[in-house]
Amino acid sequence: MFHSAFILSGVLAAATGLTLTFLSQRYWFARAWRFAGRLRRAGWRRGVRAAVIALLAATALIALGDIVANVRGTIFRGSPLNAFFGLWLSSSVFAYLFVKLVSGADWLWQRLRRTFSVPTEALPSPAAAAETIDHSRRYFFQAAGFLAGAVPFASAVYGFAGERLRFQVREVEIPVGNLPPALEGLRITQLSDIHVGSYMPVEQVRRAVRMANELRGDIAVVTGDFLTGRTDPLEDCIAELSRLRAPLGIWGCNGNHEIYARAEAEAARLFRLYGMKLLRHENAELRWQGAAFNLIGVDYQRQRATDGRRLPMLVGLERFVRRDAPNILLSHNPNSFPRAAELGIELSLAGHTHGGQVRVEILDHRWSPAEFFTPYVAGLYRRPLFAAAQLSDDEVATLPTGSSAQRSAPSSAIYVNRGLGTIGAPVRLGVPPEITLITLRRVAT
Repeated sequence: MFHSAFILSGVLAAATGLTLTFLSQRYWFARAWRFAGRLRRAGWRRGVRAAVIALLAATALIALGDIVANVRGTIFRGSPLNAFFGLWLSSSVFAYLFVKLVSGADWLWQRLRRTFSVPTEALPSPAAAAETIDHSRRYFFQAAGFLAGAVPFASAVYGFAGERLRFQVREVEIPVGNLPPALEGLRITQLSDIHVGSYMPVEQVRRAVRMANELRGDIAVVTGDFLTGRTDPLEDCIAELSRLRAPLGIWGCNGNHEIYARAEAEAARLFRLYGMKLLRHENAELRWQGAAFNLIGVDYQRQRATDGRRLPMLVGLERFVRRDAPNILLSHNPNSFPRAAELGIELSLAGHTHGGQVRVEILDHRWSPAEFFTPYVAGLYRRPLFAAAQLSDDEVATLPTGSSAQRSAPSSAIYVNRGLGTIGAPVRLGVPPEITLITLRRVAT
């Protein structure tokens, strides 16, 4: 029953997305067609309408290609035109929704006004009736409709040109339980979600690596999604990552896009070729200043099977977790964190969310699309070590003092990197691409 409901919800979501895409494209291309019809010169009129037809056909072909790729479980990337159409599709759908919301508000206002206004027959003269026409309402909703349509397009252009490649360094200190004195101040440089390709040129990856090297981390980690699809230059990306410099080396794990591109094994091979190590459900003991810590890495942790069944996370990882040294887990999906904390892993490093790529602030509340998929959107989160994975963070917080989930102080931590690249729309708004420097601190006792 649950599997059927899960599949049905997926079908409904896909149908809703396709319907919105179709309606939005019909709306904007109809407006462009009418605009062309107002042109006085026949040559201009024919030229603009031919361009409208060409753009409509190209949009349909790219959308069809994305649908076929999703059905086949792969993602293909083509020319930089994909960036333009990604911007167009995402911004045009939101602009259409906003315009329709304004139109709906206008319609509702008119209905309410007619319901509660004085009937025209009761007015003393036609002139008085004419005075009841609310011209300011008309102008207000016209202006609101224009802004509603323009803001998503302007935001998309700014997010593409202004913030998409504005790399930002974030430095964070994380108290880690079971940390030997010699590991106090250990510095970890983290990159994630590079998505090399038409939206993230190799030259920009090189720039990010230079910025990361300036942080002088003791170890460098890359937490998955080196590429987006099969046609992206995976080896070029990994060759640039090999320029990272850290005394304890460069380590990584696979992300979900390595699965889509069927490149998990190839990524591991290229890591070895370039003198790095990609951990695939394995661990390595590293020593710094005479003290050891345990680095664990896993491939992307799926949450559900294709038929909707919930899948357990970090299966079989117990044998890699140590009690005589602090454990650091590289897991692309941050939703593995509750299970990692339950296993006694002191620190998890993840990515995957891109911080939502867009963050909106409304009435002092910040909202990101990633909140639909995970409670771990970006930044640092904690929960008690050994707390049961099936308990939500809110449920863990309400456990009585002295319970088995709270006896094991200090807590487990996860840091979720906002990533370098983008997926879907090549846009970032309020969520700049991130290079992280993490400094480990001992827990005060």
